[in-house]
Amino acid sequence: MTFVPAGFDPPAGLDGDGFVLEPLGPEHNDADYAAWTSSMQHIRDTPGYAGRSWPREMTLEQNRDDLARHRRAFEPREGFTYTVRDPVDGDVIGCVYIYPTRPEQDRVAHVESWVRADRAWLDAPLHDAVRAWLERDWPFQRVDYAERLNR
Repeated sequence: MTFVPAGFDPPAGLDGDGFVLEPLGPEHNDADYAAWTSSMQHIRDTPGYAGRSWPREMTLEQNRDDLARHRRAFEPREGFTYTVRDPVDGDVIGCVYIYPTRPEQDRVAHVESWVRADRAWLDAPLHDAVRAWLERDWPFQRVDYAERLNR
């Protein structure tokens, strides 16, 4: 079972309408921490997050460790996490997670995304752009990604 084929190079990002995706890493720590800690209830209310253990209280250092863990998964192509940034000022406004399903199935991705509460209007456009990107540029046989009901 492989998440992506051996020769697959994950996309470096995605330019969308009102957002830009780039691989998430520790260099985003301060802005990432500010983004999700300001929007914890909004994230919990986002499709796909009900009953999840995250978001939860964490220190800035714990967040940096979490971002480093996501970066470590990206390099061997075990999972892919992208930060969602404002295309004008570069501020972190959300995140997209692309990981194998549990239990792992060959080339089936489980995808989650969130945006800050003050950018809630971007949730559906981000979802739609990411879904199209996954279908167009990624080698998955199936993508599990909670639909957005508020259109």
